[in-house]
Amino acid sequence: MNSNTIFSINGPVVTVRNTKDFSMLEMVYVGHKRLIGEVILINDQYTTIQVYEVTTGLRPGEPVWPTGSPMSVVLGPGIVSNIFDGIERPLRDIRQATGAFIGEGIHISVLDETRLFDVTLTVKPGDYLEGGQIYATCPETSAILHKCMLSPTLSGEIIEVMPNGPYHVNDTVARLKSADGTVIDLTLCQRWPIRNPRPIHKRLPIRRPLITGQRVIDTMFPLAKGGTAGIPGGFGTGKTMTQHQLAKWCDADLIVYIGCGERGNEMTQVLEEFSELVDPRSGKPLTDRTVLIANTSNMPVAAREASIYTGITLAEYYRDMGYHVAIMADSTSRWAEALREISGRLEEMPAEEGFPAYLSSRLSEFYERAGYVIPLSGGEGSVTIIGAVSPQGSDFSEPVTQNTKRFVRCFWTLDKSLAYQRHYPAINWMTSYSEYLEDFEDYYTENISPDFLRCRQRIANILTEEASLMEIVKLIGADVLPDDQKLVIEVAKVIRLGFLQQNAYHADDTYVPMEKQMKMMELILFLYDKSKEYVLSGRPISDLAATGIFDQVIRVKYEIPNDRPEMFADYRAAIDRAISNLQD
Repeated sequence: MNSNTIFSINGPVVTVRNTKDFSMLEMVYVGHKRLIGEVILINDQYTTIQVYEVTTGLRPGEPVWPTGSPMSVVLGPGIVSNIFDGIERPLRDIRQATGAFIGEGIHISVLDETRLFDVTLTVKPGDYLEGGQIYATCPETSAILHKCMLSPTLSGEIIEVMPNGPYHVNDTVARLKSADGTVIDLTLCQRWPIRNPRPIHKRLPIRRPLITGQRVIDTMFPLAKGGTAGIPGGFGTGKTMTQHQLAKWCDADLIVYIGCGERGNEMTQVLEEFSELVDPRSGKPLTDRTVLIANTSNMPVAAREASIYTGITLAEYYRDMGYHVAIMADSTSRWAEALREISGRLEEMPAEEGFPAYLSSRLSEFYERAGYVIPLSGGEGSVTIIGAVSPQGSDFSEPVTQNTKRFVRCFWTLDKSLAYQRHYPAINWMTSYSEYLEDFEDYYTENISPDFLRCRQRIANILTEEASLMEIVKLIGADVLPDDQKLVIEVAKVIRLGFLQQNAYHADDTYVPMEKQMKMMELILFLYDKSKEYVLSGRPISDLAATGIFDQVIRVKYEIPNDRPEMFADYRAAIDRAISNLQD
């Protein structure tokens, strides 16, 4: 008979008195409805549990059952193209079972147990397997070949292998004999604790950028495969839309999109957009390489805290198969608010702005699970983390933004004034930065151009010079500036409107390959150099501006298709003609 009963209930926090039956971070079932919970605090009198479901109707005296295992997720074929809540419950299946609203105590299989997968066994009897090695494969979607790996905690000799063919996720496809003689049935799935990073063979140095097709990112502030980035921005600055663009276009093999505490209509938009989009690499639906985790603002707050760990664990699982995975966490501020709410209910001593003192360590634990690695199965894989931050009132000095800045190497600051000007992506080129530029020097030299970093630096210098000149213009106007400084302002405008600003609804501008980005930089710098020669010869810049050549270069992003780089030569010739005609 179960003697463990609820003593008190405070929102999602439940306590059990006078028991030694629970261990720290153990998953438990709470109440007659068997709500899912996790032990987060133990002392000599009380065991404290955070419940991942709505506790409405729960009463003191109801039983609590231990499970003996930590909070874990099921890993196996059927995850990709699915949508889960924060504790990996399939929302489509829940809707079919209970309707539009999630009921309490719903226990539905994470993976579709009726679906058959065409399994190919890659081992034979007598093979010795270490943890993490592959024993079977099956097509999961048109874009992802699922590789069934031995759990990192197991090793042993294969003693029986089933024939190739169709199997369900829980069917035995092989049997393994461990060192102590135990025979273990190997199915297509396994479990893993969400708070424990999956082990790897070796971390590799970061040398390759994550190509996104967004010029302000790829050229000015690049992100690495296996790197970390933060996107802070106030309400309406485009955090979610920027992450949508990255999810659609970045060259990752798999996207894990975590809607953590965001509005439900935003997740609906993600679902609708991703289902309609065609993957440019495969020609198949984008959902064939996407996993969605939705824990919206009206869902239980404790599950919001778990959703980040659920998402990163799924990403690590596919990384271990040798895939490059990108995680979009939208937003870590809502996750931190969940931490703050639970901490308050636990009556812990608050730190800055009421957040718990362990906020920074939790953020670091999350971002440190990114990396470019050699997994236990061999090959290479990576997890790239892109976390949105939503500081209240666009105050970047608040704790979540400042702590995120400590743990990421790429910081894309979204600017409210740029967003109000309809300049998207609204990434401020003066306050953003990337520490990965020097790491990519060899990549740029070998794959794009030896001059890439030099051109990028010249573009950045022009923008910096413009910012200082605009301070003077605000005070005394632009008319007093000499023509060479007016030229800087004019060319900076070309960079801002023709290069940094990008139209997500234009067929050629929504995604721009690196080769075209390089050609655009070279054209802008060619315009600058030729115009500077013209101005230094004593001629007025007003005559040059009247030719419309600056506006013509701004329109290059629309007028030159991505597959026609040879057209840039025509624009160089047009610049030469315009200046020659003025000099004649």
